[in-house]
Order: sequence, then structure tokens, then C-alpha cells
Amino acid sequence: MPLAQPQVIHAKTALTPLGWQADIQVVIGPKGKITDVGPQTLPADHHAAILLPAPLNLHSHAFQRAMAGLTEGRGMDASDSFWTWRRLMFRFLDQLTPDDVQAISAQVYMEMLEAGFAAVAEFHYLHHDQSGAFYGDIAEMSGRIVAAAQAAGIGLTLLPVHYQFGGCDGRALLAGQQRFGTNPDQFMRLHQGAGAVLAHGPADYVLGAAPHSLRAVSQEGLRAVLDFAATGPLHMHLAEQMAEVDEVHAAYGARPVEWLLANHAVDARWCLIHCTQMTGGETRALAATGAVAGLCPLTEASLGDGIFNGAEYVAAGGRFGFGSDSNIQISLFEEAKALENSQRLSLRKRAVLAAPPHSTGRALFDGALAGGAQAGGRDSGAITTGAQADLIGLNDDTAHLWGRRGDQILDSLIFGGGGPTALRDVWSAGRHMVQGGRHIHREAIETAYKSTLRRLKTDL
Repeated sequence: MPLAQPQVIHAKTALTPLGWQADIQVVIGPKGKITDVGPQTLPADHHAAILLPAPLNLHSHAFQRAMAGLTEGRGMDASDSFWTWRRLMFRFLDQLTPDDVQAISAQVYMEMLEAGFAAVAEFHYLHHDQSGAFYGDIAEMSGRIVAAAQAAGIGLTLLPVHYQFGGCDGRALLAGQQRFGTNPDQFMRLHQGAGAVLAHGPADYVLGAAPHSLRAVSQEGLRAVLDFAATGPLHMHLAEQMAEVDEVHAAYGARPVEWLLANHAVDARWCLIHCTQMTGGETRALAATGAVAGLCPLTEASLGDGIFNGAEYVAAGGRFGFGSDSNIQISLFEEAKALENSQRLSLRKRAVLAAPPHSTGRALFDGALAGGAQAGGRDSGAITTGAQADLIGLNDDTAHLWGRRGDQILDSLIFGGGGPTALRDVWSAGRHMVQGGRHIHREAIETAYKSTLRRLKTDL
């Protein structure tokens, strides 16, 4: 999807690898990459008071957006938990058609762009029809995710998920899980089909792979995925719930993080999602691998997962990024704030993740940029020549950003509530999808989404 012509952005201030710079121009070439960063010498097509790199949302289950707000009653179960929520999620997804998934996903991706995410890594495990059978095209649902991303104009890392069993003992999938299931051979065909779909998409789209978790994929199945998907990002849920830790320990004789690091060469290709149940030793060992911890603090709080050991992980040089996971709320700045606030509550300290001389907001934002780009296999995360033009333009005359300079801008966006009113423009690989704070196709995308909601059952 090449751009018609270069675009020139003039910024009063911009966050670059050299730090905060004043009065610069950023030129976006016809392939959606930054071709020049320097003094303002060309006429401007666009103006931004503040220009930031835009991160990648590294973990999303798009279809779950449509069930936000439907699972907050306790019902008859006196001990509501992740596991009771999961049963409700299975009931909700059982009614979704390919058209539904496409409409919901387009809405989610539009909202991500309006929140400042320029790209998304979609952890895609809804593969089959309601009976658990493959569609005529094995990659039908992957195609719907790609179509939704193209409609919204967001960058995409597609992560087809391998999901074999209902637990470490190899038990059969529950009725609600039938739409996920693949054996290794089926997963390979699915992955190839997803790659064929992506080949017809924008040049910045990336194919990865996602063995779901140590609970849902056998040891042999995990090795098969790693052998087959020899390149591209690898994502996996890991150590999210105590019940999961106990089950893996009982089956494998080791805790999830401990077992994975002892049995596989975890490196920078990997993104391990959640990791909210780690010992100190596991935390330091994971940090040393160069993998990314995929953190979803809003969802982790919603599901009662626990608190990521962020202070120790960051102190050990660990890399992290943010995802919106169940998409109950899509907010880049709220995800960042939730991570820092969880550390403050746990440790009874302030500015826990700050990295002097930079502030807390700068440390969180830098982490989101670098970790998201790495996890998505995307050449982005910085305003520099050769990078994807993933950019956020902000208005500096809003009440919450008035008079802010340097890292104070990021602190005010994250901790001062300045994000929603200040965000004016978002570019994804040069595609100028948010203008004046609103997605350029919002009306059509939202109309299709509302039409889908009217048909879906909401009594779970």
C-alpha cells in the first residue's frame, strides 16, 4: 500500500534518539518509512506541536472487545476468577461468525490507533466454525484479521496460535475450546495459509507464531512449532495464574518460566505474555535472555492475575512492552500508568520504574517503544531515518500539557490524564489514519461494529 507522495511534518518539539529536539522536520517517503529527520527546510504538509514515536500493541485478542462489560457480575459462583471469566468468554465466542470477527477487529484496531498505537500483534486463536471444523479455507479467520487491519490502516504482526489440549495431561479441549484446536500438522497448514494472506497485504505486515501456553501445547507440539516457524516473532502465554504454575509444576517437575528457560533457547525472538507469577530468580533469568515481557496491566488487574515483578525485572535489564489483551479498555497511557502504580502499591514507593536522569513516564514510554518493536518484528519505535513512520502528533495547548517540557510531557500524558485530549494525529507506516483526534474511517467502522453488536447475545 505505497503512499502517493512524500509527506513532510514540522514539529515544534520531537522525541528522537538524540533526545528532545526543537523545530525539526520529518519526511515520510512513499514506502511509509522515514527518509529524513533534520532542520525545517521543506514546506510542511502537517504540523505537530509535539511529535512522538508510536508504539506497537504487543498482545491483543480482538474479538474480546465486544464482551467488555458483560462479565462483571459474580452470578452463582462465590469465587469469581480468571477461570470463571474464561467460561463466559467461551460462551460468547461460540456465536461469532467470520463477519462478526472482522467487524469487531476493525473497531478494536481503530480504537488502538486513536489511543496512540500504530501497530498490533494479534494473538489469533479463533480458527474454526462453531462446530470446531475448519472453514473451507483453513486461514479464513486469519484473512478476516488481515482485512480488519487493512480497513483500519493499522500495522499488523499476525500470530496464528497453536492450541492442542485442555491441560498438561493432554486432555481433550472443552466444548468452548473447539474453535481453537490444531494438531501440529494442521497448525503448519494454518500458518502457511496465514502467510499467503499476509503476502497480499501491506509491506509492513509481519508473520509470527504463537504456541498458546505450556498448558495447551505439548512438549512435542512446542518443538514442532519452533522447528517450523524458524523465523519471525514467537509469542506465548507464560506463568499468568497460580493454578497454571501448579499444573505445569506437577506435570513437568518445574515451574513454567523455569522449565521453558531450561529446555529452550529463549532469546530476542520471544515475547512471553503476562509472567505475573515469577520468583526472583526466574525474573532475573528471564531478563537475561533478551526476550520481551508482554505486559497487559489493565487486563491482568481485571482478571486478578497478579502483579508483575517489574522493579526487579527492569533492574536486571529486562525488556518489556504493553498490550491490551482482552481489550476491556484500549489506552496506551493507562496501561503504562497501571504498571507503575502496581509497583508503587506493591513496594510502597514512588517513581519505581524511573531510570535517572529520565523520569518514570520516559522510562515507561521508552520501554513500550523498544519492547513493542522487538516483539512485533517491526522496524519502528524511533523517529529516525529508515524506520517505519509510526508517529503520534500531540497538541500542546491543552490544559494538561500547558507549559510542559521534555520528559514532563510523557509524565503528564501518563500520570496527568493528558493523553486523550492532546492526541491529534497518528501515522502507521506513513498512513495518516487519525486526524484531529479522530480516525478517518470511524463512522463506517463503528456502524459495522454496532450492527454486529445488535445481533449478538449479551446475556452470558
